[in-house]
Amino acid sequence: MMCVINKCVFPVAGYGTRFLPVTKAIPKEMLPVLTKPLIQYGVEEALGAGIYNMIMVTNAYKQAIANHFKPHLDIERNVKNTNKAILLDEVNAISKECDFSYIQQQQMLGLGHAIYTAKPLIDKESFAVILPDDLCINTGDSVLLQMTKLYKQHPDCCIVAVEEVPSSEVDKYGVIDGELLANSSNAYRVHNMIEKPKLSQAPSNLAIIGRYVLTHEIFATLAHTQADKNAEIQITDALMSLAESGKVIAYKFQGRRFDCGSVKGFVEANGVFAKAQFKSTN
Repeated sequence: MMCVINKCVFPVAGYGTRFLPVTKAIPKEMLPVLTKPLIQYGVEEALGAGIYNMIMVTNAYKQAIANHFKPHLDIERNVKNTNKAILLDEVNAISKECDFSYIQQQQMLGLGHAIYTAKPLIDKESFAVILPDDLCINTGDSVLLQMTKLYKQHPDCCIVAVEEVPSSEVDKYGVIDGELLANSSNAYRVHNMIEKPKLSQAPSNLAIIGRYVLTHEIFATLAHTQADKNAEIQITDALMSLAESGKVIAYKFQGRRFDCGSVKGFVEANGVFAKAQFKSTN
């Protein structure tokens, strides 16, 4: 079985209504933390995990994402031979190193549906998923690199990233219950997963965040996953089917996550990044 992850899916078709009015014209994934958009942080994380094929599950209104990773000859000509030219080096390097594919999600029917939309672009192989809303920082390996290393030890399993959240917030996440793997302090064999449970129904405070390594088996499972009460297909429900066969591992990652899908988390991320940058330049 192939243990190398070659493709990363980015479900970026959502409308970002929590950030209106700015997201009326600007994709939420293009909102900047300092001068870099969220989607670029996500792509850089995938690239840092050795992944070069980026699949964007998008919609017809988000051409800005594709444009960001294409050359802009007028701007490059304008800044050539100036001290501003270096500001484009990171994104231009990404454009040269990575292959980008785009596929449209015709209806917003949940994260599971968005991932299933990518199926025509995934061979019979495992793949990663990054939700750019969840911006993660680390002093060592990135979250996705940590997960791909764990996947190599368990190539028949899906890996989901989890973190402890306050009990008052469990109703915002998919929450897991599991048993620590032998000789591990941060990886759990998942027994149960509940999407956005009430506090009284939550099996733990270990919440799934926007990083996944999924086996190709997830597509067959998603095809038979029933929509929830909101007519959405949840990846949590599909993963629960695989967990019943012991094929899902939750990984309590090392690092810090910012929930940039909320205005509060987005502002917090900008504050932390700004403090770090200005401290380093003083």
